[in-house]
Amino acid sequence: MIKDKEVGIIGGGNMGEVLVSGLITGNLVHAEHITVSDVDMERRIYLTKKYGIATTENNEEALTGADIVILAVKPQSMGEVVAGISNSIDESQLVISIAAGISTKFIEDYLGKGIHVIRVMPNTPALIGEGAAAIAGGKHVTAEELGIAQQIFDSIGISVTVKEDLIDAVTGLSGSGPAYVFTIIEALSDGGVNMGLARDTSLKLAAQTLLGAAKLCIESGKHPAQLKDMVTSPGGTTIAGLKALEDGKLRSTLMTAVEVATRRSKELGSSS
Repeated sequence: MIKDKEVGIIGGGNMGEVLVSGLITGNLVHAEHITVSDVDMERRIYLTKKYGIATTENNEEALTGADIVILAVKPQSMGEVVAGISNSIDESQLVISIAAGISTKFIEDYLGKGIHVIRVMPNTPALIGEGAAAIAGGKHVTAEELGIAQQIFDSIGISVTVKEDLIDAVTGLSGSGPAYVFTIIEALSDGGVNMGLARDTSLKLAAQTLLGAAKLCIESGKHPAQLKDMVTSPGGTTIAGLKALEDGKLRSTLMTAVEVATRRSKELGSSS
């Protein structure tokens, strides 16, 4: 569905590079069909040398002839970027934005002409190919175009499609979620140190435990409660630890974290 299409990426930062890597290593698009624009000359040289792609400092040049245009710029720069390319985009091109808090309507209003816009909320584990992305289509987007976006973001993790009014909830869950998990890893590591383990040993065990548990949840297809029960023996160590977590309201606290982060995402979206 994507092979032989021309891809223009505006923004060659971390996420822009991750997308280039995913497209190439996933054998979705050959390097010669990718052009990235970035204002930083050193960044452009690095991307060309590492991936064999074309680079430019001119955004309009990056999207000329592109079938797919990916906007990998910061939210605060989006207005300036889309205003600058508005005369160079037409309805034959698919525009994909990964800017947090920027609605498809915002981009459509700038670009006009029935432009097909998809909004994606990725997260930072995409940097190692383990991202979770939510995809929402604007009013002109087709099912085939949503499929193209899914192919792209499945190359750097997994993706799901949602209605755009649920993107803020995705932001509160998987967008902000890595920070919650890092805090849990740190706390588990501290607990191990408190019980006498060396810091590096404790941190390695804590991080691998979360990684292994997450993979088991995904690959087994079992509900987390079933997996939890597999570890929990009557009167044993695990149930004692779980009681401490319930006493500390861990479950409720995590649910509240998703709720307040979702509300904050809506506030930021409204202000943009």
